[in-house]
Amino acid sequence: MEDDSEHKFLELRPMRCELDVLSRSDGSALFAQGETAVLSSVHGPVEVKLQNLQYDKSSVEVYYKSKSGQQSVGDRFREQYIRNTCESALLTALYPRTAISLQLQEMEDRAGLIACAVNASCLSLLHSGLEMRFLVAAVHCALRPSGALLLDPDARTMAEEGGFVATFTFAFESVSRRTVAVHTEGHFTAEQFNEAQELCAKASEAIFDFYRKSLKKYMKVYC
Repeated sequence: MEDDSEHKFLELRPMRCELDVLSRSDGSALFAQGETAVLSSVHGPVEVKLQNLQYDKSSVEVYYKSKSGQQSVGDRFREQYIRNTCESALLTALYPRTAISLQLQEMEDRAGLIACAVNASCLSLLHSGLEMRFLVAAVHCALRPSGALLLDPDARTMAEEGGFVATFTFAFESVSRRTVAVHTEGHFTAEQFNEAQELCAKASEAIFDFYRKSLKKYMKVYC
């Protein structure tokens, strides 16, 4: 029987990406991790509503639409999480008195949805050509009752073997690998949190490498 400790490996679900999928946006990306998939599009800098106008920087707006089409409290949380993450990455001071709008459509949720949405957002921003301080990569992991961590589990794995007592989503920046956003659910110790953060930080390298390969492939096709 395989020991749970053997699951602490740096292996994410297979990633797939298609850039420039929407013709009427300034940047777009369809990103899938395993069976979880999110479509992201960027519009901007565009004219901003007066109530959102900021004289020293651009206003970042995020609109998230679930697969069902019904708005929920969870969708509002995802919008806030993605907005804060992307705003930290963008050089908004270069675009004062404007708005940068991200629109995300959930295509499929098979666990790790927030991480998938952040990564789709980053790829669409990268495709748009907007100036950024750094790229961001989000990674999801879960904690089993035994104390073992599993990196980027899918929905089936999440439901198997007694389930999980906690889940973690960390977003990292590409320059110094600093954590820029965190979301947790469940019960865990400080040591388990730190272990999960370290595991996800190492795994983020694979996502940043995937970004580079995706952009290089896109440039070869369209240049």
